[in-house]
Amino acid sequence: MKALELLAPARTINIGFAAIDCGADAVYIAGPAFGARQAAGNSVEDIAQLCEYAHRFGARIYATVNTLLNPEEIPQARELVKALEQAGVDALIVQDPAVLSMSDTLIMHASTQCALRTPEKARGLESLGFGRLVLERELSLDQIRAIRDAVNTEIEFFVHGALCVCYSGQCYLSEHLTGRSANRGACAQPCRSLYDLEDASGKVLVRNKALLSLKDYQLIHRLEELADAGVCSFKIEGRLKGETYVRNVVKAYSEALDALVARYPDRYRRSSFGHSRGGFVPDLDKTFNRGYTELFLDGQRGQWSSMDAPKSMGEYAGTVARLTPDGLVLQPAREGLQLANGDGFAFVNKDGSIIGFRADVCDGFRIRCRRPDELKEGVKLYRNISAAFERQVEAGKPVREIDVRLELTLKEGQLLACAVSEDGRKVQAQLPAPADTARDPERMLQTIREQLGKRSGLYAFQAPSVQVEGAVPFLPTSALNGLRRDLAAQLDQISVNALPLYRGVRNPETSFRLEYASNGELMRSKYCIRHELGLCPKQGKVKKAEPLFLRNGKERLQLTFHCDVCEMTVR
Repeated sequence: MKALELLAPARTINIGFAAIDCGADAVYIAGPAFGARQAAGNSVEDIAQLCEYAHRFGARIYATVNTLLNPEEIPQARELVKALEQAGVDALIVQDPAVLSMSDTLIMHASTQCALRTPEKARGLESLGFGRLVLERELSLDQIRAIRDAVNTEIEFFVHGALCVCYSGQCYLSEHLTGRSANRGACAQPCRSLYDLEDASGKVLVRNKALLSLKDYQLIHRLEELADAGVCSFKIEGRLKGETYVRNVVKAYSEALDALVARYPDRYRRSSFGHSRGGFVPDLDKTFNRGYTELFLDGQRGQWSSMDAPKSMGEYAGTVARLTPDGLVLQPAREGLQLANGDGFAFVNKDGSIIGFRADVCDGFRIRCRRPDELKEGVKLYRNISAAFERQVEAGKPVREIDVRLELTLKEGQLLACAVSEDGRKVQAQLPAPADTARDPERMLQTIREQLGKRSGLYAFQAPSVQVEGAVPFLPTSALNGLRRDLAAQLDQISVNALPLYRGVRNPETSFRLEYASNGELMRSKYCIRHELGLCPKQGKVKKAEPLFLRNGKERLQLTFHCDVCEMTVR
């Protein structure tokens, strides 16, 4: 049976706790250094706490040590790896092969920064000893299958979140423009900046658009196909995102994976234990997104760009019907739309910039606010913050529970309880026979089932029946509750029967080497501006004077189109 893992991001330990509670099977988090998001570092002590909590459910913690290292940083990185190992992390996510030799016991996962998109490279990475390969996002299902068939390692694939426009690990644009290296965790996100598109003569074809900005990924309806193609870990992007975002997305995808497992109970199972119950109803349109795309999953190009909205626009709310002295009146986009005090709105002004504002008071569709000067009648408004949904997420936090089945026997007045957790742990406890016999045996048996079938700690006990041999004794509620707590305490003393991760095997004769030379390219991408704008010769359009250029102030970047492999490079 194949174990499916939902892998969630955590900027902080508290977000990690939230991800586990909402149904994540694993969490990836950065330590104090060498993570590909410099603004998302955590202490080793915090990571140790997160490991302890996650491991109670058989969930896993992966630490990101996925920047390229300078030679003088090797000793510090080695000390960090040792500390993370002692903290209890289950694997490291790695870009620099130097990290592979820093631990003989930790499992290593090849970061998406390794730019893996071919079976040949997959075999090369496997030969270095990686136990899991994190694939490029710009792959089709057929390409994923080909990589799966080429290796024995686990396969991880992104299913939700922001998209880099370039192949991961092969972007040097940020470093070129700002001196901040993406491979060192300091990307300045120039792909979200505004550019003009010029032809070879200097004619401006497109003005002031985020021409390199992509929509966000969303594959929640494609999980079954991905699992069939060989993916075992479904990864959510977002180590810079807040807790509401992580809770919402994790809960949505966890419920989708549960539904997949329920359809194929003999084929799939979740990789951790416990069930996330109760809480809010997730809605992926209610948290940060730039619109959604499935990118190249079907092997075909679509409209991938978010050039008009490189920031989160949220859900379309309607148009400005009229302006008022203290705000505006909205013409709603759909029936049933409800606004709330504190909602956030955004619109695109005439020069392409995104302007945002908060509603102070919403009275129906009359919005009182500090109105931006650029706001005009007829402008389309988007709600990028739903105050009511934020409150629902905060107030409706799910509870994660491990199911425990009780086998109860009353024999000669003595209550024997055998508890078996869903991961296979087994403990026993008993109550001695009291002197008194129950006046109402049926009522007493119901009380036993009710009191023992409650929650204690993180365990949800289930007591479906009681086997009775002899008279039914009178057992006080306090004694029954004490028995349940005793069983929970015993279970806590036994480690969860966690499923093992695949451990890679290094081929000592391998000649494979990871290369990160730019060869003059600032980025290479499956995304094509010419195709996105309807200028692709394969679309039957007239070829514009080439090369084409991106202009941002004084900076001029050349675009080259490699139609034989359907790729674009920036130089």
